[in-house]
Formats: sequence, structure tokens, C-alpha cells
Amino acid sequence: MKRLVQEQFLPVSLETAWNYFATPKNLNDITPKDMVFKIVSELPEKMYEGMFIQYKIKPMLNIELNWCTEITHIVEGQFFVDEQRQGPYNIWHHEHHFKSVEGGVLMTDILHYDVGMSFLGWIASKLFVDKKVEQIFEFRRLELTNIPVFKKG
Repeated sequence: MKRLVQEQFLPVSLETAWNYFATPKNLNDITPKDMVFKIVSELPEKMYEGMFIQYKIKPMLNIELNWCTEITHIVEGQFFVDEQRQGPYNIWHHEHHFKSVEGGVLMTDILHYDVGMSFLGWIASKLFVDKKVEQIFEFRRLELTNIPVFKKG
């Protein structure tokens, strides 16, 4: 199983950061465009525990996949967890943590994932999946600095 941890400082209040990330439709803004990411389920304004989100994605080679995640845990203003229920990974467990710090919020993502499929999964992971996951999180890190709500001043 792979583990990715990424921290990012956001120069906004905890309430602003939480409200942005607790709104599922904002996920489109921070996902690389080349993934052709489309949410196909109806979305409420705010997420809740037990909520399922269904997507169509094209993570590589323009092959469309169904992906479904469940919001499994929420502690308002502190963290939430999404876990894959259907999709390309054997395991996808993504924790989103938010902590008030001087001048803003420290956001920490902790992702555990596994492609599965024994030897074939290992090869796929080494050849492109691990790099793609890192690119997704790097895109998000950079994109957050361009979203008006997260800009300084």
C-alpha cells in the first residue's frame, strides 16, 4: 500500500477553508482537466457522512472509468474522509485535515491507496499510477493558489 502526505498553508480562516472543501462541487476546480473528471450524481450543497459521490473519469489513455466514493467520517471544521467504493483502486482512503494556525489554515491530506492486482498492479503502479497520483495532488496544490477565495489579501 502507498501513502502520500501533503501539507499546504492556506491564508484564510478555518471556516472559509472548511466551507470550500465541504462543498463537493468544488472538487471539479481542483482536479486536472486532462482527467476529464465529471460528477454524475446529484450533489447537496454540503457533504454529510454516508454520502456517495459518483464520477466518470479518464485518468489515462482516454479510457473512461466509473468511480464512486463515500464520505465515511466528518468532524466539522477538523477533518473528513472519503473512501472509494467502486473504481480503479483496490484501496483509496483519503483523509482531509484542517487546523487553524497563525495567519490561516494548515491543510493536510493523508492518502492511502493500492492498485491491487498483484504483479500487474505493481507494474502499473510503478509505471504510471504513482506518478499520476502525485501529479493530481501537485495540480491541486498549485490550483488552490489561483482560486480567489484562497488568495492573500
